[in-house]
Amino acid sequence: MSVPHLSRLFGYSKQAYYKRTSTKTNISHKKELKSLVLAVKHQLPKCGGRKIHHIISKKLKAQGVKVGRDKLFDFLRDENLLAYKRKKYHKTTNSKHWMRKYPNQIKDLEIIRPEQVWVADITYLQVKKKHYYLHLITDAYSKKIMGYQLANNMMTIETTKALEKALDKRIYTEKLIHHSDRGLQYCSKEYTDLLKSNHIEISMTENSDPYENAVAERINGMSCPRKS
Repeated sequence: MSVPHLSRLFGYSKQAYYKRTSTKTNISHKKELKSLVLAVKHQLPKCGGRKIHHIISKKLKAQGVKVGRDKLFDFLRDENLLAYKRKKYHKTTNSKHWMRKYPNQIKDLEIIRPEQVWVADITYLQVKKKHYYLHLITDAYSKKIMGYQLANNMMTIETTKALEKALDKRIYTEKLIHHSDRGLQYCSKEYTDLLKSNHIEISMTENSDPYENAVAERINGMSCPRKS
């Protein structure tokens, strides 16, 4: 007996019969999909959607179920199974202090030679379960790292050590500008006295805008991965 005849016999239209059959199939597929996803999450709790899709796609295909990556993401989202990455932010600049803040001298300056401008910055590094701070002095023209100090703190003494290393590498005697954010390390008497005693002019960002210290930020982003 044909499907249309059977459906009419039980009081269903042909469309209602196929819709009911399709719904049952979808529910079955969803149960199977969720089972596979939960099995992966059990082994790899932090596994993301792309990796889950890669792991289960062959198993689904073998069962005749086709689920694209976008459809899988929608399913994971509906089932609250997506693993969201928590953004970790570590502040390395504290500009709320009473010490003198210097004006920005390089805002419209054309940088045409080495040792015309040094830019200073501190970047956060996480290695396994430990964290460190990398204090850097970079030449704005050559992008060469002139001095650095790796420490587990952001104390002025560590920032000063990076500057001392940079001074040891200094070659030219022409005018040099030191540019940084307005953090307390760079505004401290110890640090500014060292710059002044070496006849280096002091320049700082306005309102601690990171884009004003773009060279240092870019160098840190390329050479210093935040986490490993």
